[in-house]
Amino acid sequence: MDGDGAPRPGSGEPPVTRDRLARDLERLGVDVGQTLLVHASLRCVGWVDGGAATVLGALRDAVGEDGNLVVPAGTEANSMTSRAHRARIAGMTADQVRKYVSEMPPFDRYTTPSGAGAVSEAVRKSKGAVRSAHPQSSFAALGPAADLLMDDHKLESHLGEDSPLGKLYKRENTHVLLLGVGYKSCTALHLAEYLYTPEPRHQTYSCVISEDGHRRWRAYRDVVLDDHQFGAIGDHLDEVLRPHRDRVGNAESRLFPLREAVDYATEWMARHRS
Repeated sequence: MDGDGAPRPGSGEPPVTRDRLARDLERLGVDVGQTLLVHASLRCVGWVDGGAATVLGALRDAVGEDGNLVVPAGTEANSMTSRAHRARIAGMTADQVRKYVSEMPPFDRYTTPSGAGAVSEAVRKSKGAVRSAHPQSSFAALGPAADLLMDDHKLESHLGEDSPLGKLYKRENTHVLLLGVGYKSCTALHLAEYLYTPEPRHQTYSCVISEDGHRRWRAYRDVVLDDHQFGAIGDHLDEVLRPHRDRVGNAESRLFPLREAVDYATEWMARHRS
């Protein structure tokens, strides 16, 4: 996530540097060799000298050469079933909707920008980065396990066991870093929606992709994703997991183990979702 409003030169506030961010991340509990699933708001970090590239540099410093960085890199602009699409076409006439749909940009794994903000896009564009192939819920990764984590992201598994999230869940020493964002942005909690019941609700999804240089529409069935309870789950996670909490730059941040968070969310949903 990203946005306007960060302090700028002349505001009287000194810039946030790479060294400061690396120190803040270490104090928060980020350790060399960890695998991090990162959700970040560049705006909340403050005026960063060098922008998203500096934040990425600090993250790489914190996990070291043996660590891995993973970010959501999903897209909504190529879908007819996303909330973003429904919001865009609200109030359009039928002809306007048809024209809009005909011009929707198809997803290309290698060129479509991340829809998850500036830090995510910095990871996606980095040398050596690997992106998963899902046209709606892709991830991007850097590090020695990037290829393994991003491989074979099934179309019918946005954020389930056959996605990078499923692999991160099984991987030891994997943590979630919420950098200036809350639990509503915590993608890992969606994995619990696949696990809390033997028969989660499904729906049909539809999106346009680029295949052999042509626009093609793909429809598929997958679990209904619903994040409206993530804030409540997060409140309980703060009490149960007691994540590391501190400021990174100016951003209120949390660090906690991914597997334990997903397990708790799975149990919570089994109790509270019908």
